[in-house]
Amino acid sequence: SAFKRTSSFLSCILQKMSDPAPTEQVDKLSIGESSSGADSSSSSSSSSSSSSSSSSSGSGSGLSVEERFALIRSVGEECIQEDELRRLLAVKASPICYDGFEPSGRMHIAQGILRTINVNKMTKAGCKFVFWVADWFAMLNNKMGGDLKRIRNIGLYMTEVWKACGMDMTNVEFRWASDEINKNPNDYWLRVMDIARKFNVPRVKRCAQIMGRNDEEELSAAQILYPCMQCADIFYLKADICQLGMDQRKVNMLAREYCDEAKIKFKPVIVSHHMLMGLGEGQEKMSKSDPNSAIFMEDSEADVNVKIKKAYCPPGVIEKNPILDYVKNIIFNKFGEFTVSRSEANGGDKLYLTYQELEADFVSGALHPGDLKPAVARTLNQLIQPVRDHFTNNKEAAALLKIIRAYSVTR
Repeated sequence: SAFKRTSSFLSCILQKMSDPAPTEQVDKLSIGESSSGADSSSSSSSSSSSSSSSSSSGSGSGLSVEERFALIRSVGEECIQEDELRRLLAVKASPICYDGFEPSGRMHIAQGILRTINVNKMTKAGCKFVFWVADWFAMLNNKMGGDLKRIRNIGLYMTEVWKACGMDMTNVEFRWASDEINKNPNDYWLRVMDIARKFNVPRVKRCAQIMGRNDEEELSAAQILYPCMQCADIFYLKADICQLGMDQRKVNMLAREYCDEAKIKFKPVIVSHHMLMGLGEGQEKMSKSDPNSAIFMEDSEADVNVKIKKAYCPPGVIEKNPILDYVKNIIFNKFGEFTVSRSEANGGDKLYLTYQELEADFVSGALHPGDLKPAVARTLNQLIQPVRDHFTNNKEAAALLKIIRAYSVTR
């Protein structure tokens, strides 16, 4: 039919844009290879055997449905809908959980440490976690000037960071969007076009936030196509759970609306994680184009100390305070406790077992930013050190990082 011919034509055009062998790419590093340099077959075998292991680790290591629900729910600032999540866990031992990311520059701590914490919780709860390495999406969004060679390298760099900072890869799988779409272009592009047919332009434009744009900006045609493709990804991957940030909420909701339009019975559950603030006053989120707004995963110890020292943290103020945001969502989320080292004159060392206890001391003045900030910097440096070591001691990873640092970050 004409519909199928259009689909094939579009996929052929996009396939020509993909270059599988960029000249500056570090070939020795590939998704699925362990950070220690082990053979990548171990990762591929783990992904292919994930279904067979669902009765053991895939079932949440013997956890009850309610325990699995609590783990997954702790990841999300918002969950749509909780009752659907409970029903899903009751009938499916290994739900497919998906997150897509644009390879678009250096990785900040929210993408590195917080993402690792969340993925480990999801897989502990029995989920199979699929990372959709959105190289074509980065090109459509004009990241790295649309240069697929650079985008591909950044995708490799990001996976190296996750492996180095402790992500459990047992039930984690990475799939390059360009490779996967080309395996079954007819199904993918028919879905994209069906989504485009079922929604008007204003509804799609409301999703511009997912690309780091607002809907008042002048969007290219590529950026109108982008939300329809991201929505299609969810169905192409057969995802049960969309586990992305709050900034991706609108397109995930589009997928649920599409289920109504297409009469699809089971909608994807949305578990949206918190977006960490930028370090400056009034910065609602981190920005890769502003290096002072975030801690990056290969920042030096001195870099981290300086950034935290300069960060917005007025005494007694908890609203829009990035230091407290880091303490709550990274440190307590990772360790469940936090020690602030102080001189005896300032009250001596104190171990906090809950974030609420620390916040109460901060509001009352019993905990001063001058004592809190050094403790935060010390803990963040502890979390980042394995990544620094990996990119120092592994020659291929070090060469890759050198290439990435030479790239200019594009918005």
